[in-house]
Amino acid sequence: MLLLTSHCYAADAATPTMPDAPVAAKRPKVDTNFGDRRVDDYFWLREKSNPEVISYLEAENAYAEKALEPTKSLQDKLYKEMLGRIQETDVSAPYRNGKYYYYSRTEAGKQYNILCRKLIQADGTYEASPEEITLDVNQLAEGKKFMSVDAAIISPDGNYLAYATDGTGFRQYVLQVKDLRTGKLVLENRERITSIAWTRDSKNLFYTTEDAVTKRSNQLHLAAINQGQNQAKDKLVYEEKDELFHIDVALDRSKEYIFLSIASSTTTETRFVHADKPASPWQIVLPRKKDQEYSVDYQGGSFYIRINDTGRNFRVIRTPTEKIARTDKRNWHEVVAHRSDVMLEHIDLFKNYLVVHERDKGLQQLAITELSSKKQHRIAFPEAVYSLAGGKNLEWDTKTLTYSYQSFTTPFSVYEYDMGKQAGKLIKRRAVLGGFNPDDYTSERRFTKASDGKMIPVSIVYKKGVKLDGSAPLSLNAYGSYGFPYPISFSSNRLSLLDRGVVFAVAHIRGGGDLGKAWYDDGKMLKKKNTFTDFITAAEFLINEKFTSSDRLAIEGGSAGGLLMGAVTNMRPDLFKLVISHVPFVDVVNTMLDASLPLTVGEYEEWGNPNEKPYYDYIKSYSPYDNLAAKAYPTILVKTSLNDSQVMYWEPAKYVAKLRSLKTDKNPLLLVTNMGAGHGGASGRYDALKENALDYAFLLTTLGIKE
Repeated sequence: MLLLTSHCYAADAATPTMPDAPVAAKRPKVDTNFGDRRVDDYFWLREKSNPEVISYLEAENAYAEKALEPTKSLQDKLYKEMLGRIQETDVSAPYRNGKYYYYSRTEAGKQYNILCRKLIQADGTYEASPEEITLDVNQLAEGKKFMSVDAAIISPDGNYLAYATDGTGFRQYVLQVKDLRTGKLVLENRERITSIAWTRDSKNLFYTTEDAVTKRSNQLHLAAINQGQNQAKDKLVYEEKDELFHIDVALDRSKEYIFLSIASSTTTETRFVHADKPASPWQIVLPRKKDQEYSVDYQGGSFYIRINDTGRNFRVIRTPTEKIARTDKRNWHEVVAHRSDVMLEHIDLFKNYLVVHERDKGLQQLAITELSSKKQHRIAFPEAVYSLAGGKNLEWDTKTLTYSYQSFTTPFSVYEYDMGKQAGKLIKRRAVLGGFNPDDYTSERRFTKASDGKMIPVSIVYKKGVKLDGSAPLSLNAYGSYGFPYPISFSSNRLSLLDRGVVFAVAHIRGGGDLGKAWYDDGKMLKKKNTFTDFITAAEFLINEKFTSSDRLAIEGGSAGGLLMGAVTNMRPDLFKLVISHVPFVDVVNTMLDASLPLTVGEYEEWGNPNEKPYYDYIKSYSPYDNLAAKAYPTILVKTSLNDSQVMYWEPAKYVAKLRSLKTDKNPLLLVTNMGAGHGGASGRYDALKENALDYAFLLTTLGIKE
């Protein structure tokens, strides 16, 4: 070995096909828990300010760049393909908010959105009105490697824009309030913002902030606008002390109430204040009760409460807003009953309509009720595999519901639906240039049986004409944590895979919310391994059904989906040809034992608390970092970001360092660290395309496709 001068890593001997690989130095750190002794040779990689750590990450980047050189021409080709499908200069679907229609647009060559609005004329039209730019994110991004804008919220009177920016990727947002009449900032530099809510008179706003160390959203503040940088006059209204809980504030659609949601993974509490009386005491809708989850909306003197008191999949009740009445269940009127086979995900209330967002057998549905007549109808959707999302529905007294629809073969589309006439119209479908024809592709949903009899949905898309004889390459994706359903999405970038004969599949495994709360419960805490075995079952199903074979099977996941990648690769390294793991949560034991890290304590209800022996033993039994072994592994690409605040960069770095020291194969193992981004990777749209092109080029090359 050649010992480098920094003494932080050495280099593996080069092979005829691969350059030298960095090998991180071993500096053992010993921990003992419940009599179990663990030696962590790479704990030192947590030292972000240590020049040796940066040198190691840069050496890994240089190694990966060298190893990926043979794919460079394919990367360039893919980038041009993907860019060629995008309408670079484009305008989003407009939405109404008060006296204006709002929209965003992009310009060719510019990385970020431009937020705009136009005044509504007396005849109800707006198209001929002059454009007003409310925020140009490209200007905010000048001189920065990263820029993200979150929570851009217009004041009720339309005169102010409150927005939060992250210039590092660490998801540490800074609040600014801009007077749209003058262009000047009237409130500046409130740091660590997590949510924003205007008061009805537009003279004050509430904002929540996160703890500087744990990044738990825990404080609610009230600020009067025109305070500039004078934060001393902001009032701390509420602080959540329980480390399992985080908070979020929002103004309801009717602008009658401001709601403060206080939530852990299993329990919620909602407080409220009148939107025109921000200084009045906050009231509790329903007192906090372990394992009781609920959310609240308002209409016509009543609170509508989505609650899990009679079953895990929730029901909806209506109750008067007065305290004595709302806490007495005799005053509760059931609006939507609990159903064991249908998940009630969300409700939208308008002046005259209730919209219920449901998930039935993994597919989303919209049920609409006219409140005065109690008549209900549903919107029908044409495809077997699709996803829905609510649109920008900011108007209260309206018959129009805006929602988005997409599938594996239908690009992102925005619809306006007249809830009175029960008729919808397409107002915007994202353009796909280059001759895309949805009829060239087939999508389907199949089911496979887990070892305990549960049926796992698998969504699949491929180009017509692909031979399903086991010879096709396949990319299998999944997440499987936090109760999040895996959304079916259209990707114009993905066409570069499909058009080359790659089958794309999603496994809707336990731990996600695809089949309701029970599906989530069955893949968390002491049942987490169901997530991994479900994924393996799905992979075996795709092989047995001749969609692919193990030597042409790539798998991909990110964050908690990266934990999935690490776990299944340890369990069945023979099953996969390639693993692509984005910002993977792989050092589960160490992270969950360190309460000082962001998010750790709040996630005890997801993974368990390893300070308790049953959870320590169980987590250690699947934690990818702790279960690496001296055996052959597939080709692996691991990607992370130096400023990631959700999964710290050192988890994937340690994972790669340890795996490189143990694995017995000659397959490539690459670590790519974005030195100027966070959990979501590159922020600019062109930069993100380049990252995607790299992933696809490596996937295609590894699976034997060179062009």
